[in-house]
Amino acid sequence: MAKKVVVIGGGPGGYVAAIRAAQLGAETYLVEKENLGGTCLNVGCIPTKALLHTAELYHAVKHGDRIGLVGDSVQLDWKALMNRKNSVVRRLVGGVAGLLKANGVTVHKGMAELTGPGEVRVHGDKATTLSADAVILSTGSVPVKLNFPGADLPGVVDSTGVLSLATLPESIAIIGGGVIGVEFAALYAALGSKVSVVELLPEILPGIDSELARNLKQSLTKTGVSFLNGAKLESISQASGALSAKVMLGTETKEIAAEIVLVAVGRRAYTDGVGLEAAGVKLERGKVVVDDHYQTNLPGVYAIGDCNGITMLAHAASHQGIAAVEHALGHGAAGHGQPIVPACVYTHPEVAAVGITEDKAKELGIAYKKGVFPLAGNGKSMIDEGEGGFVKILAGAKYGEILGVHMIGPRATEIIGEATLAMRLEATVDELVSTIHAHPTVSESLGEAALAVDNLAIHWPPGMKA
Repeated sequence: MAKKVVVIGGGPGGYVAAIRAAQLGAETYLVEKENLGGTCLNVGCIPTKALLHTAELYHAVKHGDRIGLVGDSVQLDWKALMNRKNSVVRRLVGGVAGLLKANGVTVHKGMAELTGPGEVRVHGDKATTLSADAVILSTGSVPVKLNFPGADLPGVVDSTGVLSLATLPESIAIIGGGVIGVEFAALYAALGSKVSVVELLPEILPGIDSELARNLKQSLTKTGVSFLNGAKLESISQASGALSAKVMLGTETKEIAAEIVLVAVGRRAYTDGVGLEAAGVKLERGKVVVDDHYQTNLPGVYAIGDCNGITMLAHAASHQGIAAVEHALGHGAAGHGQPIVPACVYTHPEVAAVGITEDKAKELGIAYKKGVFPLAGNGKSMIDEGEGGFVKILAGAKYGEILGVHMIGPRATEIIGEATLAMRLEATVDELVSTIHAHPTVSESLGEAALAVDNLAIHWPPGMKA
């Protein structure tokens, strides 16, 4: 008899887990209370990247004199922009539904409640109880809300609300300089809005290589984004038809006027209303506690993606979903091993990284060598106007194993896949050097950075500061 699997949540972790379970012969059910695809597809990575694509093209044409484009007549149609974003989302949501159906997954629309190991109650139009050999929790996350005066004023939005603005704001203040905040900063600056970013920490993009963060900050500043680092939001008020954000910068008070204030200070695991505590699932700081196989303290109950808080990225959730299902159905987690997860920031220029940073290597006392290759030495980057970026490789001092790869520039979010595979296969810099990269491509810079570990880069003068 086929085993039964119930997946709670239809985001990138949940629907992938459901499809994999069905592929392995399980009778599979997926419960989703809102839209298939979850945050990422509906109000996260997909719609933001759709908007960023248009914004980059718009900015390129408006400022294309250097490359022979004179685009003074180009106009932004906000309604058409939003319609295209919505169209992309609808098509992909429909695609997910089609994939689930094609794989024989039964989808239930409603709120799921874990009532015990192997039992899920579905509250919806057709209430039902599902029994299962394995339950996969994939409940995702929601934006963190800050409690401050003025938080409920019209025009104060989170990362979901900012995707549905009726018009392009003339000005926007963004509270939070993490990935979400800087992506929206890049988006609205490219479209012509006046953008201010307020970040509590000394630098933007905490957790990202500090050189990358500084380089990106400089690039965004050139596009008109203003940054206040080390600043704390105190309150928001309404004045003269606009919003005014009061922030503390040390002992100094500053007022930032803006049409829209976006609060983007991170996300938290969403486990509300799922009955986890009543069922006996262990939580810590609102996150579901799991082992190396993503199994909770309850036998047969797994938690993947944002709700376990390990790595809050869509592709990490998908990976975890496959690993959890394979373990639950007796296939182990063969071929998965220790996850090596790339991180991407879809600004212009793009930022991408995998592995440890220099700061982390120093903190852990890891002996390493470093190779940096400036994209000013890469022909395709120059063509793409991204010669201000660089690729950095960290390698073990003794064996040359790749410890981390960090890059900023054109196509960084695509090239990071090669670096991730290299680390997954425990490649050395010598093996990366011996890999032939097509010319002309930005990916050539990866091989050059590997050569630079031993100061042997071909297209950068020896001893010249990167």
